[in-house]
Amino acid sequence: MAMHFNTNIFLLAFFAITGILFPSDNNMVVGQGCKADVVNLVNNCGMFVLRLAPRIDPSPQCCAAVQKANIPCACSQVTSETVKALDMDKVVFVAKFCGRPLPPGSKCGGKKLFI
Repeated sequence: MAMHFNTNIFLLAFFAITGILFPSDNNMVVGQGCKADVVNLVNNCGMFVLRLAPRIDPSPQCCAAVQKANIPCACSQVTSETVKALDMDKVVFVAKFCGRPLPPGSKCGGKKLFI
């Protein structure tokens, strides 16, 4: 029962984050590689950075997505609404765990990350 509940929370958060980042009526053009990076990060790392999820080590697939991503561009796509669903301390943890620590003073979603 708990696993089913956790899966539902993850799916709900995934669709919420995806909808916030890429609303259908948004005319903003995202850099070609950046949109793919964001989708790849959400698909592979979303469950590791959600506010309601426990802090666990990210998967190898997540780390591969982090290694390939244009992190500054992906962070520029994070909105204040998305930040509400994310635990920014977990974002910092995942980046560091995956060998791409964020530089001091980095901003993601308009929020300065304390590293």
